[in-house]
Amino acid sequence: MNRRFHRLASLTLAVSMAAAAASAVAQVMVGGAPMFATKDIIDNAVNSKDHTTLVAAVKAAGLVETLKGPGPFTVFAPTNTAFAALPAGTVDTLLKPENKGKLTTILTYHVVPGRLDAAALGGQIMDGKGMATLKTAAGGTLTAKASGGKIMVGDENGGWATVSTADVYQSNGVIHVVDKVLLPK
Repeated sequence: MNRRFHRLASLTLAVSMAAAAASAVAQVMVGGAPMFATKDIIDNAVNSKDHTTLVAAVKAAGLVETLKGPGPFTVFAPTNTAFAALPAGTVDTLLKPENKGKLTTILTYHVVPGRLDAAALGGQIMDGKGMATLKTAAGGTLTAKASGGKIMVGDENGGWATVSTADVYQSNGVIHVVDKVLLPK
């Protein structure tokens, strides 16, 4: 019975991920702005009013040129609300020049080399019997799983973020909007 349930759940996840990928051809709005598949990650992110903190952090870390590069990259992009949920003063401290190394590590922890859309993530989750391990550009690992028809991404400290908007295609990768900042060990 448990095996049958697991297969049914996996099939349901695969179908919903495929539907999400098919609908991604339509233009996606993020933070009140249209995201264009012909633009790179930075050129789209700067237009999202929900990602002003992320954009400021990317600039402070000196990662603009990297994320404008050819990639491809998969970015789990925390919203302003996600950054605001960190302990008071954390963002201001990270944005200081003397903390550039730590900020860079945190930001690159949200980047996975390659283009992993929801369908690809769903496939890895199914292949991993409910969990997928993702190697980040920072050298750490993220864990992806499906829960309630959504993709969840976990960090090395046991924190979990929910993908609120999947498959925001870019010329050099894909963005998945997340509701929490993921932190490396």
